[in-house]
Amino acid sequence: MKVILLKDVKGSGKTGDILNVADGYARNFLLAKGLACEANAKNLNELEGKKAAKQHKLDVEKADNEKIAEKLKDKTIEIKAKAGQGGRLFGAVTSLTISERIKELYGVNIDKKKISTNGEIKSYGDFTATVKLSQGVNFSVKVKVLED
Repeated sequence: MKVILLKDVKGSGKTGDILNVADGYARNFLLAKGLACEANAKNLNELEGKKAAKQHKLDVEKADNEKIAEKLKDKTIEIKAKAGQGGRLFGAVTSLTISERIKELYGVNIDKKKISTNGEIKSYGDFTATVKLSQGVNFSVKVKVLED
């Protein structure tokens, strides 16, 4: 019997897979527990529609991320901070600080978890931060820490 998995089934397959399984296994386990549905024309058509919608969503998300990357690529983000003697900052410039400054300057909302710096920024100077958006879109921005 051909079935379409509605949920991941260990040892059988993942959501959306079309399997040819024994009739008893399908009726008594997969269909009874709501893990699968019968692979008829209607259900196959629905599955194709869901796959197409999911792919379209991913394509739109990637296009949006590429626009953000083009807008911010190789830009310099200036951040003012206070420091004590020797130029060491009180605290550090974090990815949250960089994210907030990007939103303030360019109106682009980037999650702080997607921004990474090479270690902590605890002094004045020029640094590089890497932004890793979803769908494999990566770019870097320059962070310039200035005296407040």
